[in-house]
Amino acid sequence: MNKYLVLRILLICLPFHLLSSEPPATEVRAVWLTTNYGLDWPLNRSSCEKQQQELTGILDSLKKHNFNTVLFQTRARGEVLYRSSIEPMASLVVSDGCGSASFDPLAFAIEECHKRGLECHAWIVTYPLGSDRHVKTLGNASVTRRYPTLVKKFQGEWFLDPGNPRTDDYLLSIVKEIVTRYDVDGIHFDYIRYPDNRGRFPDDDMYRLYGKGKSRADWRRDNITRFVTKAYDWIKQEKPWVQVSSAPLGRYRALGSNGQGWTAMETVYQDAGRWMKAGKHDALYPMMYYKDHLFYPFVDDWLENGNQRIVVPGLGVYQMIELGWSRQDILNQVDYTRNKHVQGQAYFRTGNLLTNTKGILSSIQTYYRYPAKLPPMSWLSDTIPAAPSDLRAERKADGLFELSWNPAEENSRVTYNLYRADSENFDKDQAAHLLATGVRDPFYRMHVPDDDQAFYYFVTISDSYHNESEPSIPAYFYHSRTIK
Repeated sequence: MNKYLVLRILLICLPFHLLSSEPPATEVRAVWLTTNYGLDWPLNRSSCEKQQQELTGILDSLKKHNFNTVLFQTRARGEVLYRSSIEPMASLVVSDGCGSASFDPLAFAIEECHKRGLECHAWIVTYPLGSDRHVKTLGNASVTRRYPTLVKKFQGEWFLDPGNPRTDDYLLSIVKEIVTRYDVDGIHFDYIRYPDNRGRFPDDDMYRLYGKGKSRADWRRDNITRFVTKAYDWIKQEKPWVQVSSAPLGRYRALGSNGQGWTAMETVYQDAGRWMKAGKHDALYPMMYYKDHLFYPFVDDWLENGNQRIVVPGLGVYQMIELGWSRQDILNQVDYTRNKHVQGQAYFRTGNLLTNTKGILSSIQTYYRYPAKLPPMSWLSDTIPAAPSDLRAERKADGLFELSWNPAEENSRVTYNLYRADSENFDKDQAAHLLATGVRDPFYRMHVPDDDQAFYYFVTISDSYHNESEPSIPAYFYHSRTIK
């Protein structure tokens, strides 16, 4: 019997509480927050205040359910969600009427994510530019009007041409604008590939100029890799802590009889394993919107080609609507990724998740019942920061309980993790001890527990690369409802 079929049977048969009983303390828990067509946000075009309220509501829900990473769609098809000098603002955004300053969605998203201990990665749709109709709505600001030599029309859609080296320069200018102007935690490339029906893409002219004896397939793969390399190298020179990732197709390459027909390597020329092995990517979020024999072996393949870096399978929650998947299909995939010690999960899309499609969010709550830290990028830096000092615990006049401490170093990009335990001896790799992660201020407030209880509290510091310090000296506190 196929080993993946056996595993699926085991996952279905094992009690749910056993599969989700020990969440990891370190795990990426991400969502793709789609702004194209307002699929996840913005839903309301009447005022920017309402758009801001919608977004903060989404982020509040993600925080409540212990997510830690937002892949925020910052560039769609030739339009952006920030105040750019290169491309026009997306028409869905109400950019005026927000008091003294115009609305900058990316700046707002970053600030609000960071308030909640969430990372915000700028999600960039790389090569597609949209249909004729869409391009016309952008007028003279469209890339097709401004740089006609960089684009190709294919099957009624416009694309930046990966075969033209000047396309790299154009895309890199967008990356530079975002990274230099905004405190993003990552740059996340989507559609960083050739379109489907690869044999027909009209790049004969570029191939004649730059092919240099390579096969068309190898040349195309090299074109994508060339831009990946340029972007990674520039980002690491400018802000080395900014994570560089992408969302390749869910199947890296054909595996025997599995996955024939649509793979990253053979179909759309994404050699993402090569990027990881060459050290030109920090993380991959493969779009693994399949199940059973089209999911399990391909998770293994991504891990094999991940170069010990971060691999986060993207799970297709939307398939519960479009293809009638059950909630258990998604939960089996979460269980498999944890069984394989994969570094986390990402969900497409945010709206499908937060509307609790088929009860999926309620079930995920069991898996994510404690906060989680982010995995360290030790290949960039493995220096362990010093622990915070002078942890203090006190009940405030407003009835809230506050922990405060002296930061270990003057660095605005560090974050703090709070722990609570019954004794001075605790394991910071046990998720049950985690109270909060991603805290950016040197204090943390919480409601007093309902019952009289005594705890030891600890704080650690995580640097920009997610290297975590040793715990601070603990602060002991007895919570009492009667003693004020």
